Amino acid sequence: MFRRWEADSSASFKRRLGKSALELGMTDDNPTCPDLWELDNGDIAVIGRDLTAEYAARLPVDVSIGTDERLVVLPRRMLIAAKDDIPHE
Repeated sequence: MFRRWEADSSASFKRRLGKSALELGMTDDNPTCPDLWELDNGDIAVIGRDLTAEYAARLPVDVSIGTDERLVVLPRRMLIAAKDDIPHE
């Protein structure tokens, strides 16, 4: 039976994946920085720039963004720094 994924807003932040934007030297002490977190249910929370409107007209044919979704961009260096923290399974 196919089970559709739904985000669980009751999940809590468990641990940062990789390094903070401050640790990576990509910001000052500004509270509006990108970030990547594992939640206690195993899902991943991404904090980045909302570029949904900018990309909407040029999405690949097999990509769609639901009305309750956003296309979020975060720095490449941040994802690379998180690589070792991302579970393989």
